[in-house]
Amino acid sequence: MIRYILNLVGMLLSPLIRVLSASVWSNAAAHIYTGAYRPFFGHIGKGTVMYHKAMKLHGLKMVSVGSCCSFGESLQLTSWQGGHITIGDDCIIRAYAHITAANSITIGNGLLTGTNVLITDNSHGSFTHEHLSMQPGLRPIVSKGPVVIGNNVWLGNNVCIMPGVTIGDGVVVGANSVVTHDIPAYSMAAGIPAKIIKQLS
Repeated sequence: MIRYILNLVGMLLSPLIRVLSASVWSNAAAHIYTGAYRPFFGHIGKGTVMYHKAMKLHGLKMVSVGSCCSFGESLQLTSWQGGHITIGDDCIIRAYAHITAANSITIGNGLLTGTNVLITDNSHGSFTHEHLSMQPGLRPIVSKGPVVIGNNVWLGNNVCIMPGVTIGDGVVVGANSVVTHDIPAYSMAAGIPAKIIKQLS
């Protein structure tokens, strides 16, 4: 009986579904999903949406997000031990992003990422016999320093931003790069570890 009713509802909505595009439905679902999580965040600005479904959300009261931002599906956004995450306005963070703080991550306005980007200020344990003898998931979370990302930065697919790094305004980081050191403003960097390949004076 329930299946029959649901099928009937689908048939009645069929003309509307054909008129509205898949993107309209996706955007509507994203706003509903974001609204459900909004009370758990420290702050979310107007027009910011988080697409269904996040993989892991933790410590959201320590997360502040500006206006008109977009988070792709399968987001991991986590604050541990009171770590702060601050994200500016007009940021587009695509699917499978992982942003995790135990200290502080500050992201300016206008960030654009590819998919599968990692931004972290922490790791599981340190390189000591004591910690390495433990299962990684049981090691204490430690931070080597905050992460700061300036305005209008572009991070390609699969980029990893590691702890203690500052990235200046207008930086472009090539796909598959691992950023372990500071990158000055208006530079292009790529590689493992990422090195500056171009810089505007």
